[in-house]
Amino acid sequence: MLFYAPRWLWKSWEGGKIRALMMDLDVGVCTEIEKKTKKKLILDYLWENLRYHNWWAYRYYLCEGLALVNVIGQMFLMNRFFDGEFMTFGLDVIAYMESDQEDRIDPMIYIFPRMVKCTLFNKFGSSGEVERHDALCILPLNVVNEKIYVFLWFWFVILGILTLITLIYRIVIIFSPRMRVYMMRMRFRLVRRDNVDTIVRRSKMGDWYLLYILGENLDSVIFRDIMNEFANKLNHNYQHHIHGVPDA
Repeated sequence: MLFYAPRWLWKSWEGGKIRALMMDLDVGVCTEIEKKTKKKLILDYLWENLRYHNWWAYRYYLCEGLALVNVIGQMFLMNRFFDGEFMTFGLDVIAYMESDQEDRIDPMIYIFPRMVKCTLFNKFGSSGEVERHDALCILPLNVVNEKIYVFLWFWFVILGILTLITLIYRIVIIFSPRMRVYMMRMRFRLVRRDNVDTIVRRSKMGDWYLLYILGENLDSVIFRDIMNEFANKLNHNYQHHIHGVPDA
């Protein structure tokens, strides 16, 4: 539930915006009239909501931050559950595998013992006192448990590292328009480079992120047309403002 919480939060915030903007243009199998109409709707939305998508993008980045907090929090909770043994569990297992066979102590058996002393029953002895009858009990389920928690340790570490790298990438994207241009050019090679420059320079980070997500979901040719027309519209508006001509 804790791992699913950031995704649920983003789904509730996103509200199906991307799916609504796609309008089944991900496959591109429709008539030219229908394509033209849908592309115009997308362009109208982008133009009317230009520079108003920052908060939408920041909420997505917040959810990614919550995912990192969740992974770290899960490790601390697991560490508390195992009485301080989980934080170094994976490292201890690696050290155990690399140590000499005569000297090594299996950390998995230490946390998940496979054989324990257990009291079977108590009864009154011949002297009238209570006698305890103990035996060695086998715990076969712990053989499975130790493998599960070794996997979880490595999985948490990998998730934490990848999520941290993603957050660093997001920070670079927020503060570097040049990186946004580079990423757009590398991902969508059909779009003209000068149009990418125009869109990034005359829009905000949230607009860039919305276009990037749209580009990953729309047909590549349709997205190219949308980007080129959007850049032309931005250039046209810019020329009007430079010459002091009011927009129609």
